[in-house]
Amino acid sequence: MNRLFTAGDLPPVTLDVDVLVGRYADRPGPGGEPREVTGALRANGIARAAVASLRAALFDAPSGNDEAAALAGPAVVPVGGLDLRDPLGAEREVERLAGRGFRAVRLFPDEQRVEPDFPAVRHVARRAAEAGLVILTGGDVRRWWRPMRGTTVVFLDTHFYHLGDFVVAARDEPGFHTSTRLLNSPDALETIAEHVGVRRLLYGSRTPFHEPAVPRLRLARSGLAPADVAAVAGGNARRILELPA
Repeated sequence: MNRLFTAGDLPPVTLDVDVLVGRYADRPGPGGEPREVTGALRANGIARAAVASLRAALFDAPSGNDEAAALAGPAVVPVGGLDLRDPLGAEREVERLAGRGFRAVRLFPDEQRVEPDFPAVRHVARRAAEAGLVILTGGDVRRWWRPMRGTTVVFLDTHFYHLGDFVVAARDEPGFHTSTRLLNSPDALETIAEHVGVRRLLYGSRTPFHEPAVPRLRLARSGLAPADVAAVAGGNARRILELPA
């Protein structure tokens, strides 16, 4: 019989790659105030998070990214949001963010209704890679892998139904990584670890819009060794973002 897990059994997360502040004006949900978000992270055993602003994604990238930058501290690594609807503005923002010391940028294709074959996508991905920035992107990995070739990228929405597609794409692309948020099948984490290595797995929760305990529980119940669990729970993210332990 499987035993019940308590909060104390769940692995601590040292860096979550998928956290947002702000709110969606057109849908119900949490307000996304920074203080509430950081409180939710602490309550769920998440010591540090890569945080992007929905204002940057939905309304105005520069001012939203300035808001994210203001949150920088021991618990927050700011992530710059880019607007793919404005590729010329996005390339300027890539340069500005790189100059300010940002480590990563985030793409919001679903929210911005951008398709992976739009010229802006490949152009902005290349510019970000040339600037030394890690890319965090939403979207279906089966469609978004192609414009991300040659970059260091974390696919935030990889679903366990699409596990095989991620694996075969990642075999040829050493910079391809995935969030664990939707990898909740019994063997998803283990399959990726077996075929492309545990270094490709990064814990993501999408706090405050999803329940952070679910990917923590899946990680706790995985067949990964303790050192590999710790890598997924933050070590891998620190490595690709070039952050100190």
